[in-house]
Amino acid sequence: MSLIIDPRRADLLGLDEHLPPVDSTRWSRDALLDRFRRPPVWRPEVEVERWVPAAEPVAAAVLVPLVMRDEAAVLLTQRTSHLRKHAGQISFPGGRSEPDDPTPVATALREAHEEIGLAPERVQVLGSLPTYTTATGFIVTPVVGLIEPAPHEHPLLALQPDPGEVEEAFEVPLHFLMNPRHHQRRAFDFAGNQLSFFSMPWQSAADKEYFIWGATAAMLRNLYRFLSA
Repeated sequence: MSLIIDPRRADLLGLDEHLPPVDSTRWSRDALLDRFRRPPVWRPEVEVERWVPAAEPVAAAVLVPLVMRDEAAVLLTQRTSHLRKHAGQISFPGGRSEPDDPTPVATALREAHEEIGLAPERVQVLGSLPTYTTATGFIVTPVVGLIEPAPHEHPLLALQPDPGEVEEAFEVPLHFLMNPRHHQRRAFDFAGNQLSFFSMPWQSAADKEYFIWGATAAMLRNLYRFLSA
């Protein structure tokens, strides 16, 4: 049974306005280095998509790139509309692990280089968050890394997205993503079950909406829990 959903049409159950945003002092470069060096006691909120069971899990990794400007941002991609899987969706750069990848970090850096032209040496890897298992059977390791832009790259990084996979690379302010008042809880009915997910719709300065949802939103929610612990 296949699962096709327009996430914008799913029922909006509510927002998490009762939860505090992460204080901006926690995502300074030094604060992030210290947090990953000495992680707090915490638990990820979402670890598995209980939607459609996959036959065999596949190892994968994504890069969660934190672009360290005066206003820190998360670098995301929008997939091209012709892809067989996840067409048009918002995601982190990443993909399945290859036999030559020694670690999830190697997978994340390789995929980011292939997808958006981000050179591995530009990424200062901080560490990884707990794995997230998607409904399509990928066990994804989110690898968090810092990117220090050069002055001439402001406001956007000098990237070269692969037109076969990536329609656009863009940045979302971290203060938006780390504020739960922007974390929508949504649900839809599938095969007699109510399946829930997070969404974080973001409106750009050019008035374009980027509908962040599913695995990407779940991993951002776990990043929120990690930084706020």
